[in-house]
Amino acid sequence: MLIGIDWGGTKIEGVAMERDGRELLRLREATPRHNYEGCLKAIRAMVDALEAKTARKGQVGIGIPGSLEPKSRLGKGASSTWILDKPVEADLHKALAREIRVENDADCFAASEAVDGAGAGYNVVFAVILGSGVGAGIAVNGRAHHGPNNSGGEWGHNPLPFPDTTEIPGKPCYCGRVGCIETWCSGRAFEAQYAEHKGVEMKAAEIMALKRDGDHLANLLWRRYIDRVARGLATVVNMLDPDVLVMGGGMSNVDELYEDLPPALAARTFSTVFHTPILRNRHGDASGVRGAAWLWKD
Repeated sequence: MLIGIDWGGTKIEGVAMERDGRELLRLREATPRHNYEGCLKAIRAMVDALEAKTARKGQVGIGIPGSLEPKSRLGKGASSTWILDKPVEADLHKALAREIRVENDADCFAASEAVDGAGAGYNVVFAVILGSGVGAGIAVNGRAHHGPNNSGGEWGHNPLPFPDTTEIPGKPCYCGRVGCIETWCSGRAFEAQYAEHKGVEMKAAEIMALKRDGDHLANLLWRRYIDRVARGLATVVNMLDPDVLVMGGGMSNVDELYEDLPPALAARTFSTVFHTPILRNRHGDASGVRGAAWLWKD
């Protein structure tokens, strides 16, 4: 069987799958945040539990919240900062005592949706994550593409295009820069913008409920949010022109995203036409863990 592990910043999830994609078992637990050794132990325990409960051995693929430096294989570019500069691949190999395959979690999400999700049947899939952070993965012909620097899809750490005077220089990002797309287009950023104006912290779903009830501020912030996402994705369409955009992360659950983003994006691209489908993911927050298992799809 195939085993996928999604090592996230807030949860570690595991799945045992048949090679045709049928799920046998799924497990989930909270991530031991800021505890690198604790994470390794939790992953080992989860793999052991998946194999014990199914009475089968599996090939293990792991999606990590960051990527590996191509030569040293040290962790880089991770919002889960406790994996930075750690020999992640070597330590996972030692902890599990077997051959493993490791990729960025966004790349796993892209592969999952490209193989048997919303992007199935499309050649070039750009899978967008609008969650607690902002990222993306690229899948070509059903396989994750990461490039020689393991940086393919690092959309969220480019500056927000065409900023107005209220968006300059932008907010600090954990990566050390300011004004990254992540600081404007994540679900947390949307919530923070409401809190800044209202002085009350609310979840994105609650803010959207206010918008639907006619709240002026919630509607204004949503329109600004859509425009920022459109500006960010316009650069992707201009450079890559993917066959489909598949949306993931918590903000992908907002129905209005699929109504409001296409015309906003069409207005921002260089081309005078925009025919790219913008689709909701098929596997929800399970996509990353399925994509990790698909790393063994030869």
